[in-house]
Amino acid sequence: VQLVESGGGLVQPGGSLRLSCAASRFAFSSYWMYWVRQAPGKGLEWVSTINTGGGSTYYTDSVKGRFTISRDNAKNTLYLQMNNLKPEDTALYYCAGASRGNPWGSSTLEWYAYWGQGTQVTVSS
Repeated sequence: VQLVESGGGLVQPGGSLRLSCAASRFAFSSYWMYWVRQAPGKGLEWVSTINTGGGSTYYTDSVKGRFTISRDNAKNTLYLQMNNLKPEDTALYYCAGASRGNPWGSSTLEWYAYWGQGTQVTVSS
């Protein structure tokens, strides 16, 4: 099983980034997918969830209206479009998958069936 995140980087406040997560060797379309993040010195924070078909999405309050999660099951890829980025969005972002359909995810990586190595997002002027 492999989840590989990409698209992170350094961006100024107010800027945008699009994260991608390429999945392989598991039934991607059958899994709820999540983005979670860990800021320096802090615990893991659930960010967003998308159900198997992509028709239902969920967000933590701090990113609502700024982030959009999506998926392309034909390409086995998960996305997170991040707009109007703020310094408090600085974190290591992980994509994760779970067969259990929990809209709110978990703040523990081990709850998820699979997760990647993460991609760093730094928002700073």
